[in-house]
Amino acid sequence: MYIEIHGGESGPDSPPLLLIHGAGGNRLHWPPGLRRLPGRRVLALDLPGHGESHGPGANSIEAYAEIVLKWLEENGVEHAIPVGHSMGGAIALLLALEAPEEFAGLVLIGSGARLRVAPAVLTASAQPGTFPQAVDAVMHWAFSESAPARMVELARQRMLEVNPDVLHDDFAACNDFDVMPRLAEIRLPTLVLCGTEDQLTPLKYSEFLAANIPGATLVRIADAGHMVMLEQPQAVASALNEFLLGIAPQA
Repeated sequence: MYIEIHGGESGPDSPPLLLIHGAGGNRLHWPPGLRRLPGRRVLALDLPGHGESHGPGANSIEAYAEIVLKWLEENGVEHAIPVGHSMGGAIALLLALEAPEEFAGLVLIGSGARLRVAPAVLTASAQPGTFPQAVDAVMHWAFSESAPARMVELARQRMLEVNPDVLHDDFAACNDFDVMPRLAEIRLPTLVLCGTEDQLTPLKYSEFLAANIPGATLVRIADAGHMVMLEQPQAVASALNEFLLGIAPQA
């Protein structure tokens, strides 16, 4: 699995950040200001089958979480803070639920405890001939109306480069994901962040996460859709930095 690493050594007072992208995405869905967050070691990964990571993807959130956890263990990365967007948020949630002792905090961006995918998108993404239609539908919902056209088109081109089987499996994995009954089990410091114009994982998803994860903080970002970190990178970085100031040093 390909990992882009920036920043110096992490320590008890400065746990590393692990950026986990969403369905059909890659590490470049995180803008440079987040991949190179000042004063912080940041690991931005390409999940298997995405970006620079070769091979097939996975067909479940559980499988992706196992792959990420194995990589962290094999590379001696301790007490990281998973920062997950959309499907990446689902992976981060499962990491927090299944291996909480391995992490120092949790950040969920444009995500949800359950991620249903529109049946039309699932159907279209399953066939090479209709794959572009699935991508177009996702792009239509992924950005706010104020997003620059060039940004939207670049995101569209990147998603069209994804293997159709990988993207379909990502959508199917999201559609099968549901940890709504388990949120109260989470004991990690948690930041929940969402664009107010998010149409793919509407604000109510984030409000549910924040209301049901003990002690979670909710930050709403105005003038941003599902791809909030691309549309409003400075606002996201500011919210993330403020949250990190409250993370207790790790033993």
